[in-house]
Amino acid sequence: MDDLPEVAAEASAASGAKVAYSANPLAEQVYLLIKQDIFSFRLFPGDRFSENDIAQHYGVSRTPVRDALFRLLREGYLEVGFRRGWKVCEIDFNRLDQLYDLRIVLELAAIERLSGAPHDVMDALRAIWCVDEGARESDPATMFLLDEGFHRGLVTAAANNEMLRVHNEVTERIRIVRRLDFLKAHRTSATYDEHSKMLNLIDRGKFGEAAILLRAHITQSKLEVRKITLSMLATARNEKLPFVS
Repeated sequence: MDDLPEVAAEASAASGAKVAYSANPLAEQVYLLIKQDIFSFRLFPGDRFSENDIAQHYGVSRTPVRDALFRLLREGYLEVGFRRGWKVCEIDFNRLDQLYDLRIVLELAAIERLSGAPHDVMDALRAIWCVDEGARESDPATMFLLDEGFHRGLVTAAANNEMLRVHNEVTERIRIVRRLDFLKAHRTSATYDEHSKMLNLIDRGKFGEAAILLRAHITQSKLEVRKITLSMLATARNEKLPFVS
C-alpha cells in the first residue's frame, strides 16, 4: 500500500502520540493504523479477524502485521486464542474507573505546580476555551481532541516530564471511550464553561478552587463513561472493516 506511511502518520497525529519507530518501521505503521481502527470502532469490541485479513487489508506481509498485533496484545487492546484468531478486547469499565482516578491524581498534582507555569502554555489554553459562545466548537471529534489538549496542557505547564509521560499513557488508555462524551451536546457546553472557569481561577491564583472544580469535572466524565452502552458504541462506529466477524 503506497500511502501507508502517510496514513499512519495521520493516525499518530490524530491520537496525539509521538511516533517512535521500532526496529521494523512497517510494523510501527501497521500498529498505528490498527490502533486507529480500534479507537474509531472500525474494529469493534468483540470483532474477530485473522493475521491474513489484516495483511491483505493493508497490503503488507504477515511479519509486520504479527509484530503489530502482539504489541497491541501486550497493551491490552487485543486477545488471541489458539485456532480462534484475534479478537478486539471488550471495554473494561472497572479498569477505566481506575484510570480516571489516576487522571484525577495527576491533574490535581499539576494544578498545585502552576504558580510559575509558562505564560505561552496558559495563553494557548485561554485562546481556545475563554471565548464567546458563538466561537465555540461543536464537532464532537474536534471537541474530543481539544479536550485532550486542555488536560495535557495543564500537566505540560507543571513542567514535570515524568508526570506528563504517565498522563499521556492514561490519556491513550481512556481515548476509546472519551470521545463518546462529546456526542452529547450538553457535555460540550459544560466542558467549555468548566474549562474557562478553571483557567480564570488559576489566573487569579485560586488553585484550591480550581482543583475542586477539576476533580468534579473529571468525576462527571467518569460517570458519563458508565452510561455508555453498546448502542452508543455502534452509533459512533464510522464503518465496519469488511473482514471482521
